[in-house]
This record gives sequence, C-alpha cells and structure tokens, in this order.
Amino acid sequence: MPELPEVETVRAGLDRHVVGRTVASVTVLHPRPVRRDPRGPAGFATELTGRRFVAARRRGKYLWLPLDNGDALLAHLGMSGQLLVQLPGHPDERHLRVRIALGDRELRFVDQRMFGGLSISPGGADLPPEMAHIARDPFDPEFDDDRFVGRVRLRQAGIKRLLLDQTLVSGIGNIYADEALWRAGLHGDRPGDRLRPIQVRRVLAEARAVMAAALQEGGTSFDALYVNVNGESGYFDRSLHVYGREGLPCDRCGGLIRRQEFMNRSSFFCPVCQPVPRKRRD
Repeated sequence: MPELPEVETVRAGLDRHVVGRTVASVTVLHPRPVRRDPRGPAGFATELTGRRFVAARRRGKYLWLPLDNGDALLAHLGMSGQLLVQLPGHPDERHLRVRIALGDRELRFVDQRMFGGLSISPGGADLPPEMAHIARDPFDPEFDDDRFVGRVRLRQAGIKRLLLDQTLVSGIGNIYADEALWRAGLHGDRPGDRLRPIQVRRVLAEARAVMAAALQEGGTSFDALYVNVNGESGYFDRSLHVYGREGLPCDRCGGLIRRQEFMNRSSFFCPVCQPVPRKRRD
C-alpha cells in the first residue's frame, strides 16, 4: 500500500495538474471503486459533474480534493490504485475504473485489485469526517512530538505495531517503519513501554528522514502498481537498507538480513544491529 511519500507525490501532481479545473463529465466503468459513496455510480457522477477542484490535500496516506461547494472528493489508493492525468483520446489503461473529464485533460482512477476507491464527502473540504480519526503525520506542522513519545511509552505493543497505528501517527507504513527501525537500531518487537524517550524520538526522527529522502525520489515502487499522476514510478527502492533484502548483507554490519511474518505482512531486520527482545529469543 502506498505510504506517505508516495501519496504526497500524487497529491503534489494533482495540485499541479487538476486543481482549478472543472469537471465536465464522469464515467464510472466499474461500480466497486465507488462503493463507499451511498449515491451509487450514477449519483456519484451527477454530484461531481460541474464542480471545480479548489485544492489537493492529504493526511497521512489519505487524499482528498476539496470542491467549490464545500464538499470533497475522497481518494483511497488501496493496494494498487493510481490517479493518472492523461490527454483525452489517450488509450485506456487496462484497469481503468473511473474517468473524470476536465476539458483538455482527464483524471483517471486505475485500480487492478480494486481495494481503493473514490467517494464524495459532504462538507468535507477542510477535513472529511471519514478521516477525522486519522492522526497527523510527522511532517504536519501541528504534529506534537512530545505527545507522541508519551503515548508510545504507555503502550505495551511493539514499536513497529505502534508506528503503523494510524490513530497514533499517520503516513508510516510497512516499508518505512522497517527502514526507520533499522536506522534507529531497534527491533520492531521492542515494547513501547520499555523504550526510553530518547529512543522513541530517534525512531520518529529516522522515520522523518527516510520518508523525506523517499519524497526526493518520488516514493518507493517495486512494480508498475505505484506511479505518480504522470505515470512515472518512484525509485527509492534502490536506497532501501532492509525492506525486501532477506539474505543480503546488512549495509552497516554485514550481518544477513532476516524476514519474519508480521500482521499478514513481512518485517525485515538485521539481527545484529536490531537484536530481538529477550522475551522472544527462545
């Protein structure tokens, strides 16, 4: 699933190419991507037609486009969703689901697996109520580092699980959590309540650093499923130190990177630089 750098890259592209344009027409080619909208495909298209996009905003991994009537178009990319800007007449993508005509260009929602989707949030221009429970991300000017540290140190869950808790901090996903923990020299199973404040701050600082670096390269992409609005893949996967590198030597100590199952996903870590907590060494 796209994480903060990927979603911010898409948001910036939408800001350049879509904001200020008026929707001429909407074509829903498959009903599933608009399943979250209670109006259904026809109602979704009718409600959006004639509206003008006035901004492109993001909280964590979630995107929305405020409309000129105070509503907002919500966009969740899911596992494979893409928002692409194309010229009219450009060949349809294989998994094109929704076409939004904007005069001399089109905004297209393409989604192979259809876990993502689009919907309209009434009155959601400033902050859609559907996203009110999502915490601020580490780049948000109002993100409170002290509060984050305090909340982490009250929890018994492992630090990686806490980094992925979008009600605690948003935008950090599986890839950047593993990378931040490697940089901080901490194993993801280290309980939050056993970490010193300086360790929590180090993890947070490293999460910011690794995501900022990814932003410079347009995000992380392992296949064609993540692209920015112009169809260009991110290249930060070339700079990863642990994620997806099982069996390869650690860039810091030379130990072999290991993989372990984690919440129906995988975690990657260096057993030398990131020793497993004692309670799990058996």
